[in-house]
Amino acid sequence: MAEEITLAEQAKVAKEFLEGLLDRYGIEATIEVRELDEETVELSARGDGLGVLVGPKGATLAALQDVTRTVVQRHFPNRTDRILVDVAGYRERRVAALRRFTTEVAAQVLESGTERALEPMSAADRKVVHDTVVTIDGVTSSSRGEEPRRFVVISPAT
Repeated sequence: MAEEITLAEQAKVAKEFLEGLLDRYGIEATIEVRELDEETVELSARGDGLGVLVGPKGATLAALQDVTRTVVQRHFPNRTDRILVDVAGYRERRVAALRRFTTEVAAQVLESGTERALEPMSAADRKVVHDTVVTIDGVTSSSRGEEPRRFVVISPAT
């Protein structure tokens, strides 16, 4: 039975939940659904005045994503794929900014020959940093520390 549950069915439950939540709070937005790959779907809220759903440093957005995943998991306890939630393009802008920042730090590491530790960040942000570093010759990255203070170190390749 679990194998018969599709990503589209999970996305439908997530979309209905988000639409209901937004409606309950009187927030006007449309929810767009996009399958990123065979196991990942992104639900994106678009509209005006959605900053309240992002919160400081994306904290409210992260909580909204966690709650949405929990709702989907309650409907499909045997299988839940990756459910991502974005609001007003925040996640996309965050990824672009992290890529630019990582590229700048990598250039500094290459120039100085000295590793550089970044501030603690979420697992999703660390993944963006690691994925960006992999594309830059001469540097490597590793995660260190324990949650919630886990951080990335960018080092010269040996």
